[in-house]
Amino acid sequence: MKTDKKINEKQLVVQSKTNNLSQIRDFVYSTALEVGISTEIIDNIILAVDEACTNIIKHAYKSYPEGEIIVKLQYSDKKFTVLIIDYGVPFKPETIPDPDLQKYYRQHRVGGLGMYLMKSLMDEVKYVSIPGKYNQVLLSKNIGTAH
Repeated sequence: MKTDKKINEKQLVVQSKTNNLSQIRDFVYSTALEVGISTEIIDNIILAVDEACTNIIKHAYKSYPEGEIIVKLQYSDKKFTVLIIDYGVPFKPETIPDPDLQKYYRQHRVGGLGMYLMKSLMDEVKYVSIPGKYNQVLLSKNIGTAH
């Protein structure tokens, strides 16, 4: 008889202020460490989460500090998933082209690589926007071999 793998969940709710990013990072870091993920992989997860939350603060909430950001961590022995929910302006990832990194470098640009970075660091990046309701970004990392 096959048993379902247990999925654990933790949640953090913060306001959309950049000084709450460290609280989000600590929350993700301590939970990922408890799960037994290597610090190198945790650093990648945190970088992706930080980028997603910064985008929410800047773009979805247009730096409005009273917005709500919900960070849900779902994890099992195979996968670590971060769901980030906001109630700001919907994001359309299909409108963001993949960057030309050579051109980007030659132009000495700063910023604007968030989507590319998240996709590079995580195994799965998915956006869901329900207009008038909420936006959700899912960042997930396969960790079955990370122990």
